[in-house]
Amino acid sequence: MSPSEFDAWLLDPNRRPLVMGVLNVTPDSFSDGGRYASPEAAVEHALAMAASGADLIDVGAESTRPGSHRVDAVEQLRRLMPVFDRLRGAVDGTTFSVDTTLAAVAEAALDQGVHLINDISAGRDDPALLPLAASRECPVILMHMQGTPATMQINPAYLDVAFEVAQFLRERLAEATTAGIRETRVLLDPGIGFGKTADHNLELLQQTHYLATALGRPLVIGTSRKGFISRVAGASEPSRLFGNRGDGRLGGGQRRGGGACPRRRGDGPGRSNDQCDHGRRAGAGCHIFAP
Repeated sequence: MSPSEFDAWLLDPNRRPLVMGVLNVTPDSFSDGGRYASPEAAVEHALAMAASGADLIDVGAESTRPGSHRVDAVEQLRRLMPVFDRLRGAVDGTTFSVDTTLAAVAEAALDQGVHLINDISAGRDDPALLPLAASRECPVILMHMQGTPATMQINPAYLDVAFEVAQFLRERLAEATTAGIRETRVLLDPGIGFGKTADHNLELLQQTHYLATALGRPLVIGTSRKGFISRVAGASEPSRLFGNRGDGRLGGGQRRGGGACPRRRGDGPGRSNDQCDHGRRAGAGCHIFAP
């Protein structure tokens, strides 16, 4: 899917599900252990994900696994720029996003042809990020997280997780539009695994239709390779790949035209099992955007 096709998708009330491949150019990713930290390995993996049907590819240079610590802009750029240099022209017809909370990193990525900013802090870490997205007229993903990656899994607590996540995302959507970002350029992510217990994650997956209806924006649901799926399923299989197999069934199907509910990975509506299997074979660690 090209950037122009993605922009058209954002405006389509009958938008189909999309698959987003995840490319971690970090030495300490929770899901792939730094397998794609070198530019050569990263580009090879991006090509494999595109060939396997990924509509978008999200590239990040900062691990956000539980207990991780921040990576500054200089180091993120050192990891990202060689990858983006090689990706330009190597993967045609694919929309790229940059996974960062820092405006300096996002701006450099946009200058390299990246089309979308994926900010797990929802614009809270760097006050310059939302104005940057507004000035560049690029789409943004804003995510809910309780705490920071270093602290988020230390006793996360909610009275009503779906209501509180929806309230937070509604506030961040308002903040984005105040900064000058058109509402039609915003996607929202309830942050599966980011400051949530397994029960919280399952409740959010069950409430995707509520979230989509309450927020009125496409949702990004990220369950791929999350350890809670194998734990709640009682799997003996140690690999995080198990987390790619059941998550498409946990959220429940959503009706086309009933509001967009993105979800990560699995046999989502609008995607065949064969397509999902292609993504697994590529190790895509994908998200699915599902209406």
